[in-house]
Amino acid sequence: MSRSRRFIICAGPVLAMALFFSSAGDGAAQQKGDVAAGKVKYQQLCASCHGVTGKGDGVAAKALNPKPRNHTDAKYMKTITDEYIAKITKLGGVAVGKSPLMPPWGGVLSDADLQNLVAFMRSLAK
Repeated sequence: MSRSRRFIICAGPVLAMALFFSSAGDGAAQQKGDVAAGKVKYQQLCASCHGVTGKGDGVAAKALNPKPRNHTDAKYMKTITDEYIAKITKLGGVAVGKSPLMPPWGGVLSDADLQNLVAFMRSLAK
């Protein structure tokens, strides 16, 4: 076997792995969930309090104290994890020491729905 052929055989898998991992990018690029599907669920379940655009200004927000979270606040959204967003969405505000007025949606959301909602909420804060 020629020297160049041995190099290709040995280097091929290494190059393939390097390309795979370099295309993975950072956590933001690896975002799980479908933003468009998350938007549909957000409009169905969240917009009445958090607003259509996620600013915490939904029609029900006027009557709520504390006011719903503004999901477009990039500074705040960077301080919380995707897991935290999924937990408060699934289990409600009480589960994370927040308002009992934030309802638990776990009974009507699949794990995929939760990932989609997290992806959409993250998109609001960009």
